[in-house]
Amino acid sequence: MNAQFKRGIIELCVLTALLEEDKYGYLVINEISQYLDVNENTIYPILRRLTMDGCFTTYLEESELGAPRKYYRLTQKGLKQYKELRDEWDQFIGGVYQILNQGGKKSEEVFERISQRIKE
Repeated sequence: MNAQFKRGIIELCVLTALLEEDKYGYLVINEISQYLDVNENTIYPILRRLTMDGCFTTYLEESELGAPRKYYRLTQKGLKQYKELRDEWDQFIGGVYQILNQGGKKSEEVFERISQRIKE
């Protein structure tokens, strides 16, 4: 995936991963990496920054597998940040889809129409 596309949306993905429940960092990374090419060098700095900004609080919870895990919990400020970023993303992606899909047409229809035009 294009790095510039990814940079702009990872923060929203991190906030989204923590909307429904508290999670520790590795779990957030695992969840997001199912869909995007990310690793701890991408996610942990975002978690730290958002925590410093007041979007998350943290707490430690004992783990059966070793050291205690640091869990992240969304705050009211984090929810507000999520809503703002989500609204911006929805407006942006809606406009992009309008452009790419030529007024809502599916990409297959666009490819077929353009292929016919190029053949002529």
